[in-house]
Amino acid sequence: MKFVDEAYIDIVAGDGGAGCVSFRHEKYKEFGGPNGGDGGRGGHVFAVADPSLNTLVDFRFSRRHEAKRGQHGMGSDMFGAAGDDITLRMPVGTIITDAETGEVLYELLTPGEQIMIAKGGDGGFGNMRYKSAINRAPRQKTPGWPGERKNLKLELKVLADVGLLGMPNAGKSTLISAISNARPKIADYPFTTLHPNLGVVRVGPEQSFVVADVPGLIEGASEGAGLGHLFLRHLQRTRLLLHIVDMAPFDESVDPVVQARAIAAELKKYDPKLYAKPRWLVLNKLDMIDADARARRVKDFIRRFRYKGPVFEISALTHEGCEQLVKAVYQHIKAQQVQEQPSLEVDPRFTGGQTD
Repeated sequence: MKFVDEAYIDIVAGDGGAGCVSFRHEKYKEFGGPNGGDGGRGGHVFAVADPSLNTLVDFRFSRRHEAKRGQHGMGSDMFGAAGDDITLRMPVGTIITDAETGEVLYELLTPGEQIMIAKGGDGGFGNMRYKSAINRAPRQKTPGWPGERKNLKLELKVLADVGLLGMPNAGKSTLISAISNARPKIADYPFTTLHPNLGVVRVGPEQSFVVADVPGLIEGASEGAGLGHLFLRHLQRTRLLLHIVDMAPFDESVDPVVQARAIAAELKKYDPKLYAKPRWLVLNKLDMIDADARARRVKDFIRRFRYKGPVFEISALTHEGCEQLVKAVYQHIKAQQVQEQPSLEVDPRFTGGQTD
C-alpha cells in the first residue's frame, strides 16, 4: 500500500428536513387541527482513529464525503427520519485542519477516539408547533437548517516514542529491523527507505516502545533536497531522537563529523523545537573497523563533533551494543512518562496524616 501522509477532503453534513403543514381530516371532526410533523435532522460526519490504518491513501482518491439529509415532516404527527451519519476512518495521529485558514480543528491521538467534524442541520418545525389558543389553524412551517460544509486538510504525524535520523545508508533500517518487529527494505545503496517505518521494540513483559525510521536526510533537506524533509514531521511527536552515524562510509573521503553536523544543521533549520529534543549519538557499523582503530576513531569523532551527550557504539548488522541501547532508551522514555503524569496531592485526612 502506498504511504500517503497528506490529503485534502470536502465534507458535507446532511441538511435538515423541512417541516410539514397538514391538518387532521377525520369524519365527524370538522376542526381537526394541525398535525404537520417536524423534519428530521441531517446526518453528522464523524472521524474515528483506527489503529489498523497507517496511511491516508483512501482520502487521496475519494475526496468528497457527504452525509444523508433528513426526511421532511409528514401529516398525522409524523416526524421525518434523521439522515444517516457517516464515519471516516483515519490513522491514529491524524491532524485535521481547515484548508482555507490553516487552523487546527482536531487531532486524533487515541485509538478508537471519535469526534464529530461536521454537524448535520436541524429539522424544520411543522405547523403543529405553532398551535395555540389564538392560532388554531397555523399554516407556518420552517425549512430545515443546512448541514456544515468544510474543506479540510488531513496531515498524518505518526505516534512514536523514538525517531531515527541520519544520512542515507547510515544503517537506520538495519537497526530498526534488529531491535523491533519492523521489516523495512534494506539494500546496499542510499535512499532505500522511501516512507516512514514503525516498529515495536519489546524490552520485557509489558515493557515496550515504538520507534520510527524516516528516509535519510541530506544537506539542503530543509530547502527541499532529497526525501527526508517530507517526513521530518513524523519526528515531531517523539520523545527521543537517535542520530545514527555511519562510522565506516564506502567513500573514504567522506568525513562522518561533517555529515553529522549537516544533519544537526538541517534539523535546526526545519524546526527549532525538533532540534531541541533530546538527541543521542549512535555510532554504527563499528564491526567494519579494526579493533585497534575503533576506540581511536570514536574518540576522535566525539572530540571534533564536540558532543557531550550519551554516545552508543553499535553494529546494527551484528547486533553488537544494541541491547544496551534499547535498555537505555526504555529507561529514558519511562522516566519521561513519569514526569508527564500529573502529580496528585493526597488529602492527609485520608492517609492518617495530621493537619495544622
